[in-house]
Amino acid sequence: MKTVFESWSKKFVRMVCPGLALTLALVAPMAAQKQEQATAAAPSLRHFEVTEATSPIKIDGVLDEAAWESALVVDLPYEWYPSDNGTPAVRTESLVTYDRANLYVAFRAFDPNPQEIRAHLMDRDAVGLFIQDDHVGFTLDTFDDERRAFHFRVNPLGVQVDAMFSERTAREDFSMDLIWDSAGRVNADGYVVEVAVPLKQLRFPRSEEAQTWGYEAFRSYPRSVRYRISSRFTDREKDCLLCQENKISGFKNLRTGNNLEITPTLTGVSTDSLDSFPDGKLQNVEEDIDAGVSVRWGITPNITLNATVNPDFSQVEADVAQLDINTRFALFFPEKRPFFLEGADLFQTPLAAVFTRTVADPRWGAKLSAKEGKNTLGVFVADDRINNILIPGNQGSAFAFLDADVTTGVVHYTREVGNFSALGVLYTGREGDDYHNRVGGLDGFLRFTPSDTVRVQYLRSDTLYPTATAARFGQPTDSFDGDAFTVKYDHFAKLWKGFVRYEDLDPEFRADAGFIRRVDVKTSEIGYERVIYGKRGDWYAQMSFGGNALRTEDHSGLLTDEAIEVFGIYQGPRQSLIQLQLFDNEEFFAGVTYDLKKVRLFGQFNPSGNVRTSLAIRSGDEIDFANRRQGDQLLISPNMLMRLGRHLSVELDYVRQELDVEGGRLFTADLAQANIIYNFNVRSFARGIFQYQSINRDPDLYLRRVEEEDNDLFVQLLYSYKINPQTVLFVGYTDTRVGQQDISLQQTDRTFFLKLGYAFLY
Repeated sequence: MKTVFESWSKKFVRMVCPGLALTLALVAPMAAQKQEQATAAAPSLRHFEVTEATSPIKIDGVLDEAAWESALVVDLPYEWYPSDNGTPAVRTESLVTYDRANLYVAFRAFDPNPQEIRAHLMDRDAVGLFIQDDHVGFTLDTFDDERRAFHFRVNPLGVQVDAMFSERTAREDFSMDLIWDSAGRVNADGYVVEVAVPLKQLRFPRSEEAQTWGYEAFRSYPRSVRYRISSRFTDREKDCLLCQENKISGFKNLRTGNNLEITPTLTGVSTDSLDSFPDGKLQNVEEDIDAGVSVRWGITPNITLNATVNPDFSQVEADVAQLDINTRFALFFPEKRPFFLEGADLFQTPLAAVFTRTVADPRWGAKLSAKEGKNTLGVFVADDRINNILIPGNQGSAFAFLDADVTTGVVHYTREVGNFSALGVLYTGREGDDYHNRVGGLDGFLRFTPSDTVRVQYLRSDTLYPTATAARFGQPTDSFDGDAFTVKYDHFAKLWKGFVRYEDLDPEFRADAGFIRRVDVKTSEIGYERVIYGKRGDWYAQMSFGGNALRTEDHSGLLTDEAIEVFGIYQGPRQSLIQLQLFDNEEFFAGVTYDLKKVRLFGQFNPSGNVRTSLAIRSGDEIDFANRRQGDQLLISPNMLMRLGRHLSVELDYVRQELDVEGGRLFTADLAQANIIYNFNVRSFARGIFQYQSINRDPDLYLRRVEEEDNDLFVQLLYSYKINPQTVLFVGYTDTRVGQQDISLQQTDRTFFLKLGYAFLY
């Protein structure tokens, strides 16, 4: 089997990769001609005219006001998934109007079988749960520049999700938390949703003239297949979404008011910790009540200032646990703190030079975001009590945790060029005693046609580590500098897509305000995917297949990584998904190049609208990094999400990892997680998170002394009540229990916390 695998993988390199390179090389000169053909076949953008509301509107999910009788009606005639702009199986109408204070949007979502509508209570922005439900939504490109758009979704019970979509990053940033009203009702014809978005929560041009906004209304209709329905035609030849939106004209005399939010917070914490393990006693180590305040000021419709003093940046939601065994690079945990999340897309660039979780315990922070004409500016500054440093390398990375003050500042300026492109300037700085890291450079988003995009960035860093830190981690003791460069070309067509990427990071490049865990690399990569679209009623909704090839050298010319992947993806009834990936890798570690063959299989299946199941299996060769030898790894990870009525959801997740080496089983690691939530209504819920990890090792197979057994149990209980994203009450409890060989689980700490926040709006 291994010989066969090796044979076809080498054939893939010889035959497929040159073909991919030739295909992509030919794409650029042909792109303009192909785009003209695609544009000719696609209908022109739809334009609508909106008028001001003729009466007051109450947000209650009942469209009985006179204003709705005269409102603009936008139909949704296109099903873009799974079919290619086919006629939807259900009818949907979106209604739009406005007054001096709010934008109003409503939906009539007709359904021949209302009893099959999937609608559950949940917390706002619980995206993983939300997308399983029926829902409607809309995007607003308020500057009509086809670059960024506000994004709103509502399910049939009025549960909210909001985000900012960036064309440059090609994804939705669900960290945005605006204050808006929504209501939903299921009725005999389907369901109705009603929304009011205060104009002072939006950004739009300062103009006395009538404005035109980009607008898309959409609907998710999940049955055996999740049907995606839209008010706009989706041209699959185009790698842009906002360029295809409908246009709504007629917004006149818009005002934002003072647009000032002041949110004082009060946080109380009581923590007990074990004074010695395992026979000690829990001793109180902290009792603290802190007051803080956050301010959000829309200085103009285009400029927003956020500031916070003595903020509570404790995380109300626990990180999803990850197995940290047999790894050599730092694990990534996403940012969850609201202050840093808002406007985060303004700081995203091809290289991860900005990662706000490096700011750990700030005394204060400030953030400015502005858009004026073709210019966009993002700035944030924070004064931190702790300096966390990620020290990268080619063969591994490590963290240095310094109990020292550090000030972080980030500036990213972007200038729009032409209709779709943009050029940017980035600076990040971290300053402390006997320490600095300063990074500056240029980035570009260049869209030559709606199908062809280049993302490029160059950065240069200047770094000085404290003497003790430099000595401990083998870093230069004097100031040192390094360069980083990346470029990626993407082509997007109806039936296929491909990319070419090159990245070069110097051994001494550092981005301490970001998350770059590997340097001293020169990486080339190419990828191709062929897509096959199904039709309603087919045995498949969509299928694709393709491959990637990657090669990495260090700056001495040593080949450190060579990877070839082929894959196939099937999507079908019951929202099923099957993905098979085959890997043929060469990986250099500790003076040895290992030949590694791996297989990954992922499957997802929804037996009903209330149950989602998935299973991931990864098997094949793996390096035993602790003992510098090759082994055989098996990783199995099942997951199940159950919706038990409208109020209760239970998600169970399990990971088992095994590594066998010559002589026997090196280790077995198990990680079990349960997330149980009871939603009382759209504003309040109670949640329990339970995470249990167990690692069993064979000490005789390790070169260094290790514990034979480690066990950890983490528990978090939380009650949450939210009037809006800033007016909140959180009451919670966490504890951690640790066990080892012959030592049962012993509680090592516990924390009780209370947080109150109230948003004053002006």
